[in-house]
Amino acid sequence: MEQTMVNQAGFPILSCLIFLPLLGVAALLLVRRTNESLIRMVALITSIAGFLLSLPLFTSFDKTTYAMQFVEKQAWIPAWNINYHLGLDGISIMFVLLTTLVTILCVLISWNSVKMKTKEFYISILVVESAIIGVFCSLDFFLFYIFWEAMLIPMYLLIGVWGGPNRVYAAVKFFLYTLVGSVLMLVGIIVLYLYSGRNFNIVELASKVYPYDMQIWLFWAFFAAFAVKVPMFPVHTWLPDAHTEAPTAGSVILAAVLIKMGAYGFLRFSLPILPDASRAMTPVMMTLSVIAIIYGGIICLAQTDLKRLIAYSSVSHMGFVTLGIFALNTQGMEGGILQMLNHGIVTGGLFLGVGAIYDRTHTRQISDYGGVASVMPVYAAIFIVFTFASIGLPATNGFVGEFLILLGGFKASQLAGVLSASGIIIGAGYMLWLYQRVFFMETGQKVAGLKDVDFREMAALIPMVVLIFWIGIYPEAVMGFMHESVRHLLERVNDGSANGTSLTKNVMEIMK
Repeated sequence: MEQTMVNQAGFPILSCLIFLPLLGVAALLLVRRTNESLIRMVALITSIAGFLLSLPLFTSFDKTTYAMQFVEKQAWIPAWNINYHLGLDGISIMFVLLTTLVTILCVLISWNSVKMKTKEFYISILVVESAIIGVFCSLDFFLFYIFWEAMLIPMYLLIGVWGGPNRVYAAVKFFLYTLVGSVLMLVGIIVLYLYSGRNFNIVELASKVYPYDMQIWLFWAFFAAFAVKVPMFPVHTWLPDAHTEAPTAGSVILAAVLIKMGAYGFLRFSLPILPDASRAMTPVMMTLSVIAIIYGGIICLAQTDLKRLIAYSSVSHMGFVTLGIFALNTQGMEGGILQMLNHGIVTGGLFLGVGAIYDRTHTRQISDYGGVASVMPVYAAIFIVFTFASIGLPATNGFVGEFLILLGGFKASQLAGVLSASGIIIGAGYMLWLYQRVFFMETGQKVAGLKDVDFREMAALIPMVVLIFWIGIYPEAVMGFMHESVRHLLERVNDGSANGTSLTKNVMEIMK
């Protein structure tokens, strides 16, 4: 059997990354809730330590192999063949670093805005970070599911306790959508476990061949969980409510890393474990992706709430991601993975920016703004960078990802490529119109006298600006990690039974 894992970890760096935030939680539990300054400082130190600890993953990562690296494996529940099994490849590694970076920014942007239950707020942030890192590192299906579900409770609390006026409705909706999809995924995991001879090992499960009919059923079971997380049309309706009502940190976590878990699920499970079904369902997935791109963009044009507009833009942008993934070619898939990272940076930055101005005005209505550029010029300059990256201007990271996705989309289906390209035009329309209404035109009453961003807010916003230009100018710095993993994944997907290939080919011919 071909070697599938390298760099067996001597130092358990992945375990440290997962449990370091929980160590910070333990420290916070010892701090009096009245000592808010110390609470914030402990959360900040913990998040910075996690980010610094994640940096060696990149400096020592071997880009020449698709094999899992930094592997940790210990027997956990031997009677059920469940192992504590961790590892990273070229697809998952970048999202670990993004998670650790975003946590720092969430702590900084919430420094003055969270005044109620501060201790519990930062505990929730750190627990979410731990669970999300665990999702991206897990190589055991049972362990993966635990981390997947562990994210629910702290995220529910972030929305339901520290959110806006309709926070309870948004939190319950988020919880129910995610839980229903997760239960169906659990059924699929159990079926795989029993069929494979009581095996939860993700790498080994991806090397086996399963009956075509079983793959189709399992594909839709996994789809229920992953599509909700993305979120794909038509199971996207929880996202605008969650984004609108969540505190700034909650919106940033949702946009930057949490919804990436859905697309990551397709890459880690649906494609390699169910290759025949993935090929057979490609037309359906591409159709839903194109609908999300156009529908999300058009809905943005009608929004009057800042956060709700950016939330619907996420539906459109994540439509590009799933389009690239299910184009099932190198350009589309690498573009989709890169765009997952880009969307986390850009949309996370947009929500950070909205949070900064909301703390000053306490309104999200676009009509309450106008003339912000005249009183907050530095803030306006930073926000225009996020705006240009969102619409895919050359030299920004958004351009590289969307270009590769469109290239891969056209290769898979000319019709899908043309329709998805219209989403870029719509995106430019709603983002530039948003910028015009907020930063120019007549100065609104709530805007007059506002102070520009301070040092703390700059510290949260500038890293995203740097990443936008760094990836936009030199995308290979990120894409170099994924080449081998994508190549191997496509080999697995394209090496399937004739049934799936035939069905895909027939439907694709109709689409063309």
